Amino acid sequence: MRTLDDPLDRLRRICLALPETTERMSHGEPTFFVRDKKTFVTYADHHHDDRLAFWCAAPEGFQSMLVEAAPERFFVPPYVGHRGWIGVRLDVQVDWDEIATIVDAAYRVVAPTSLLAELDERRAK
Repeated sequence: MRTLDDPLDRLRRICLALPETTERMSHGEPTFFVRDKKTFVTYADHHHDDRLAFWCAAPEGFQSMLVEAAPERFFVPPYVGHRGWIGVRLDVQVDWDEIATIVDAAYRVVAPTSLLAELDERRAK
């Protein structure tokens, strides 16, 4: 049974608030897509590494900056880490405003400019 503070539910609300975002299972985990095509966030709870986390796209240089600054919260995830993605732990003290900023950055890496303009317009209101 999930509660209001369930990390997946909170992550889901952040991701699905972005324009034309969908969720479906991919590789056994809830995954969030832009226009049902490009992955920008994957919930990660099945890789037997004793971490509850999500993996996400990141702007260039973001991965090394975060991992070096706070290795207890950020890591290079398997499979996608070589592309600059970051792993973000959810089983530690979590700042959900920071998570929203990270998710926003991940979305901006993969979303087309028309959706970025829509997002910026929404926020300007």
